[in-house]
Amino acid sequence: MWRFGKWSVSRMQRALWFLLDLRKDAMTPPRRLMNVGSNSFTRSDFHAIGRTQMGFLVEVGGLQRDDAVLDVGCGVGRMAIQLTSYLSARGAYRGFDVVRQSVDHCRRAITPRFPSFQFDHVDIQNSSYNPRGTVAPQDFRFPYADASFSFVFLTSVFTHMQWPEVERYIAEIRRVLVQGGRVFATYFLINPESESGIRGGSARYSFAYPGERSRVELADDPDAAVAFDETSVLALYAKSGMDIVSTRYGFWSGRQADKGFQDIVVAVKR
Repeated sequence: MWRFGKWSVSRMQRALWFLLDLRKDAMTPPRRLMNVGSNSFTRSDFHAIGRTQMGFLVEVGGLQRDDAVLDVGCGVGRMAIQLTSYLSARGAYRGFDVVRQSVDHCRRAITPRFPSFQFDHVDIQNSSYNPRGTVAPQDFRFPYADASFSFVFLTSVFTHMQWPEVERYIAEIRRVLVQGGRVFATYFLINPESESGIRGGSARYSFAYPGERSRVELADDPDAAVAFDETSVLALYAKSGMDIVSTRYGFWSGRQADKGFQDIVVAVKR
């Protein structure tokens, strides 16, 4: 830990967060709960990243104002906050996450202001975010009825899961979608171009350790960052009764890309 006199960097950061949080609006989470942001010291781009991702949901995913939306891995409400000013009165939102503190914040800060925005905590095990979770992700059933949603999205969720878990989630997504409903999901996809970026050193990750139809970045924390074979991912959608309508590649692999860091797959339920 770097030290400046009696102050460590972590203490300086906590002090800065305290001062910055004095000026935050009611729905914005405290910075200690944020785990998204390219500026890891101040986390000042929390809303900017949300606005950018919101644009992808609309432009690439085809999100409509009247959609009934499910946010898988809602975190501290980064996307929910953006959706409060986008969804119409006929729209609806549900989100779930494995981190109880994140869900508690959303319930306190967002739901009282927007009652159609509801949040659920699910105690799913994950080596990075919920290592003591009691529910195996490959056995998890979404707590919603069949055909409850017209739009489901996952941002940086499958990048922290293993293949059997992704198979389960895709099946559950199809179950809760209405016919013609869409799913927007981000991935790290392994294909010839991303392989080239990894070999050439332009990719942000090496994904050096093999997994089932996947590669992981850290052998001792396999859920920290996971990349999947693209052919296997596309075949899974087809097998599950969903058709791919759009695939966009992010710049994680060294590509020139204008649709974000991670790769995007959009599919529609047959």
